[in-house]
Amino acid sequence: MHASDGSFDQHSLTRIFRGVQDLAVWVVGDIMLDEYAIGDVARISPEAPVPVVRVQRVEDRLGGAANVARQVAILGAHVTLAGTVGNDLAGRCILGLCQESGIDTRAVRQLDARQTSRKLRGLARNQQLVRLDWEDTSPCPTDAVQWMIERLQQGRVPDVIILSDYAKGVLTPAFVGSIRGIAASAGIRIVVDPKQRDFGAYRGARILTPNVHELEMAAGKTFDPTDTTSIAACAQSLAGDIAADALVVTRGGHGLLVAPAHGPPHAISARGRSLFDPTGAGDAVVAVLATTLAAGATLIEAATMANAAAGITVGEIGTVSVSANEIVEFLGGESVHKLIDPGHLVAKLENWRNAGKRIVFTNGCFDLFHAGHLSLLHQAAQHGDILIVAVNSDASVRRLKGPDRPLIAERERAAVLAALDCVDAVTIFEEDTPLNVLQAIRPDILVKGQDYRVDQVVGRDLVESAGGRVVLVPLLPGKSTTALIDRIANRSAGH
Repeated sequence: MHASDGSFDQHSLTRIFRGVQDLAVWVVGDIMLDEYAIGDVARISPEAPVPVVRVQRVEDRLGGAANVARQVAILGAHVTLAGTVGNDLAGRCILGLCQESGIDTRAVRQLDARQTSRKLRGLARNQQLVRLDWEDTSPCPTDAVQWMIERLQQGRVPDVIILSDYAKGVLTPAFVGSIRGIAASAGIRIVVDPKQRDFGAYRGARILTPNVHELEMAAGKTFDPTDTTSIAACAQSLAGDIAADALVVTRGGHGLLVAPAHGPPHAISARGRSLFDPTGAGDAVVAVLATTLAAGATLIEAATMANAAAGITVGEIGTVSVSANEIVEFLGGESVHKLIDPGHLVAKLENWRNAGKRIVFTNGCFDLFHAGHLSLLHQAAQHGDILIVAVNSDASVRRLKGPDRPLIAERERAAVLAALDCVDAVTIFEEDTPLNVLQAIRPDILVKGQDYRVDQVVGRDLVESAGGRVVLVPLLPGKSTTALIDRIANRSAGH
């Protein structure tokens, strides 16, 4: 049994994701609409012992096979989606969201007699309180299957085919058989996220990505998710039974287990994020695994990238997609993924706020990091859930401090801050003040040291007008970068 923590060569990552841009991918399966009613809970209903959610906003996101397709599109490949939706409001919403995501929907069939699959989740304070489902799981009509096959073949020949099975009736034996025939005749790899108890239903696929529960259903036995030896032995046996190359088993917080039909298994450890919500993690795994394999990655490389994508998605609320840059940064080290440009930071903020997190912000040059800086950051982190630190760029520091500063380059200063457990994100700004960053972030708490007065804090009006507040924290006496530089200079002069 080989094991790894997911470390990766950056040049290989860049090469693989560059290759993704040239790919065509088919995603075939059960299409769903994921709806989120997000709010807060302040009381229990007088009608029944249930919480009353005061809804603040409602969001619609692509789910099921459509979420897989969106993930493929985010990575940069051309993706064609095949499946069914109803001729209803939810179906039309899905088609609109697909268009926004750059997904080719030529093979999505609208059926008058079929209800669009929907999942409505009520969320409050980083918790899912209820889920309501609407679905039609009857087998997809034969004429609809034939229509989708014909429409798929009108587009580009795919480099890889993904089957996203949620057991909602689309992937009938006839549909899977037709896809199998197309793939076999053209030498195209099929990768499956399975839901059937009998993995023989996917015979002809090269890779299956079951989770531990799905593996248990297929094997008729239960597993401890930490028992890699037993899981690997079972997965390898099942892969051999259906003539697949491998099973890649997702184990939640324990990472992935690559179990080839022939050869040693390989465990890849989970990394990084706390588990907020597992929704969509399996979609991310099959999408990233299949797409990077088609771009030339080895199975272990592809599984490592898929594991990183899953690690990012579980740190967010609801179905989300992960960019190639996020995967590259995540695999660059435990702290590298915290270095975020202001544009990407705004997108992450939405997910943190959806999770009910209070956002704290502070800023500075942080040249020659010292105990005073550390004290300020620890105090700042105690005022909320997510601490964002904005760092002056080198050019900004020179304008503020003079031509001999900074002593430490901006990326090194940011990396030191990102390595701290109390810091959740670091961004670099070019202006003399962080006002533009504050306008984008609009934190709940703005923290500065007590060497400022409240009326001197840049962005105070902006933060307070949005309902936030400014907090001044005490500084360690005698701790400053200027004093440290002077002390070093005096010692050098003494010698």
